[in-house]
Amino acid sequence: MNKTVLTALLLGSLLVACDHVPDGTGFNEPADPNPVPIALWEDAARGLQVAFGSIDNRYHYHSPPQTIGKDHWAGPAWRGEKVNIQLKLWSKEPVQRIRISTSALVSSNGNEIAKENIKIFPVRYVLTDEFLTGCGWRDKDTIPAHIAADILDHNKAFNLEAKTLRPVWLTIEVPVDSAPGDYESQVQISFRGGKRIQLPISLKVYDLVLPPPAQWGFHLDLWQNPFAVARYYNVEPWSEEHWNLLPPYLEMLADAGQKCITASIQYRPWGGQTFDHFESMIEWKYLGDGRWEYDYAVFDRWVELAMAAGITGQISCYSMVPWGNQVRYFDAVSSDFVTLTLQPGSDEYARVWSPFLKSFRNHLQEKGWLHKTMIAMDERGIDEMKSMVALLKNIAPEFGIAYAGNFLEELNHVIDDLCVHIIPELEKEIIEARTKEGMTTTFYTMCARPEHPNNFTFSPPAEQAWLGWHAAARGFTGFLRWAWNSWVEDPLMDSRFRTWPAGDTYQVYPGPRSSIRFERLREGIQDFEKISILRQYALETGQQERLTELDRVLEKINVHAIQQTSADIWLNKGKAELDKLSAWAQGR
Repeated sequence: MNKTVLTALLLGSLLVACDHVPDGTGFNEPADPNPVPIALWEDAARGLQVAFGSIDNRYHYHSPPQTIGKDHWAGPAWRGEKVNIQLKLWSKEPVQRIRISTSALVSSNGNEIAKENIKIFPVRYVLTDEFLTGCGWRDKDTIPAHIAADILDHNKAFNLEAKTLRPVWLTIEVPVDSAPGDYESQVQISFRGGKRIQLPISLKVYDLVLPPPAQWGFHLDLWQNPFAVARYYNVEPWSEEHWNLLPPYLEMLADAGQKCITASIQYRPWGGQTFDHFESMIEWKYLGDGRWEYDYAVFDRWVELAMAAGITGQISCYSMVPWGNQVRYFDAVSSDFVTLTLQPGSDEYARVWSPFLKSFRNHLQEKGWLHKTMIAMDERGIDEMKSMVALLKNIAPEFGIAYAGNFLEELNHVIDDLCVHIIPELEKEIIEARTKEGMTTTFYTMCARPEHPNNFTFSPPAEQAWLGWHAAARGFTGFLRWAWNSWVEDPLMDSRFRTWPAGDTYQVYPGPRSSIRFERLREGIQDFEKISILRQYALETGQQERLTELDRVLEKINVHAIQQTSADIWLNKGKAELDKLSAWAQGR
């Protein structure tokens, strides 16, 4: 396959190093701004090399692996669990038409997990950058750029360029009705002109069940941006073409246990901070003489679509305190749009928001959604929040309140869904008290801090799974990330953005394509659920002492420790304890 290396490697217009070819064996990827010295390959073995690598690593495209890896993978699973594996393929010479397949997983007594339950994704590279100072304007021409392995692609066959490495991600989906036991399979690698390579897989399936994602207790809140989907695919927002594109993205999110539907009830609730800003899903029309009309058609269909995909826990409506405190509506008298800046607590704020709240409450009651709808705010000040809450409780107290930002002690008792930044750590006593009251308490990461852990395209993959363990360690209900798919201009090529570290604005890719980041995040949520189930087993059997070693590991899962020790160290110690506890619980 022909390869065109561009010379302007650090320009924002940097394009591809490898053209996408008709037979599907190429990857449309950015050039590497920092290719490693060719001398690193001098001692590499000749021919295609294949080994199991670590899911904690992002392997460099132009480097042979520092350690060869293993020729056999073995690991545990619960029934209903997804298990992640990473292969690495590298070669000094070009290798053509590589295909990877698997055989069924078969146990010693003949039980079988079909080979279709082993998903195979060649990993694709994307441009990334560095943390630097976190939030703030970024000049692509002056910030060091890199490429990172993150995109899980769908190529059935691919070529390997000379002196390059290609990771391949495998996911074993263990059916909930699988018989427990020890299973064996083979990963088969074939390529043009060479002998097929086979690597064995051993999977121990415990007689323990992980419930389906819809039943998970973890409160996952990744904010969706349907407007980015419309722009990327060049379709009119809320056209039938747009509606038809959305279900696979929502289904992918539901499969990770997502609980919240992100709904914009005002124009640009966060200003224009994303590449694709949010329009209002509700049309506001002022008819004059204090009369208003609201069209809920788009809002209703969006909520119904998300619920049909499996996201049914909460409708989070942004925002009664939008960034800039601006409200936009269509004025039927002047036949034009009007934008007002309304300070919460002012008479004008109450005059505009009160009729909407009454109408919205009545509409939600008719739809049967009022009990799960939250008026949601993001990083607003205490005075604005207090004024908003006072109006909401007076006009429509039936609404719940969701808030993400600094802990506001004065409003703690009225915020039903509280999300605090991971730093500073919220006292466990506050979290426990909220849990006893039936309130949701989650945490989030962001561009400003911390550098570790975080969700950027350059972040160590183990940090994503670590987040689920942090929730379990601190007693949090779950995790929030402000941007699940607020894509940049060309997300499959360049994850960098004008104001934040690369990858901050999205966790998955168009296609839809998952990512190493997203799959590891889901893995950590599975671990959270398993910890909860095992705690319940220990309580029911009066054997809480069984959890002593796990609790010792969880004590080390904190933000201060991760600044000193990489996430994979304590994460993998915790997983080893989960494995021991699984063996105990199976034989209880």
